[in-house]
Amino acid sequence: MNETPSSHPMLSYADNVANTWREFLLLVGRIMLGAIFVLSGTIKNIGIAPYSTRGWPAEWFFGPLGATVELIGGIMILLGIGTRHAALLMMLFMIVATFTSHRFWTFADPMQFRLQQSQFFKNVSIFGGLVLIFVAGAGRYSIDAMLRRR
Repeated sequence: MNETPSSHPMLSYADNVANTWREFLLLVGRIMLGAIFVLSGTIKNIGIAPYSTRGWPAEWFFGPLGATVELIGGIMILLGIGTRHAALLMMLFMIVATFTSHRFWTFADPMQFRLQQSQFFKNVSIFGGLVLIFVAGAGRYSIDAMLRRR
C-alpha cells in the first residue's frame, strides 16, 4: 500500500480515508475517467456525433482513427488493462484533440470563445487525471492486477 501522509498531522483523517479506500477509489476514478472516452468514442463511431468540425483535410482518416483510439483507450482505462500504456496513449490523444478542436483563441464570437475555452480546460483537467492514473497505476481491482497475480 502506498501511504503518503499529508503535509500536516491535522490532515490525517483525509490520509486515513485515502489509504483505507485507495484501491476502491482508484477503481472509481478509472471508471469515471474511462467512461468519458468510451461514451465519446462510441457515439462518434456509430455516427451520432461528428468527428470534428474544424475542417481537417484528412478528416476522413483522422476522425475515425481518433474515435477508435478514444473508445479503445477508454475501455482499457475502465477495465484496468495496460493502464499505464493506455494513459500515455490517451494523453497523446488529448493533446491532439485539444489543440485541433478546441482552439478557443481563434474565435471572435464571445459565446464560441467561451464554449471552446471551457472544452479546452475540460481536456486539460482530464489530462491531469490521466497523469494521475499513469502514476498510480490501475490498482487492485483491475485486469492488470489479475494478470500480475498469475
